[in-house]
Amino acid sequence: MDQRRLLLRAVKSFHTIAWFTIEACMAYVLYTGIRGRTDRKAGAAAVVVAVETLIFAANGFHCPLTAVARDLGDGNGSVTDIYLPHWFARNLPGIHVPLILAAALLHWRNWRIHGVRDSQRRLLLGR
Repeated sequence: MDQRRLLLRAVKSFHTIAWFTIEACMAYVLYTGIRGRTDRKAGAAAVVVAVETLIFAANGFHCPLTAVARDLGDGNGSVTDIYLPHWFARNLPGIHVPLILAAALLHWRNWRIHGVRDSQRRLLLGR
């Protein structure tokens, strides 16, 4: 295997690991939102998802590793074709937008509920 193909495989492997990490963060943000928990861990996971979203948007809604893959010899510049099903990789943005919106709405609801609880607690306890 020549060096370019090896580097392309490394880029695609890195992308798969990054994708899995971001998806795990997205799942955690959704899980905590559904469970009514908005805490620092959920915030950190949300920052990972937000940074990935901003990078994706700033790059014209294309993965920045696409150009790297194309430079290494992948004809279409895909970084997902080996390790993710094609239909799934092609539709990732369309899948993520509703999930991000749902997570944002769930955590907004949690902040409102906890904000009311905290203010009620202060009124009752006089603190």
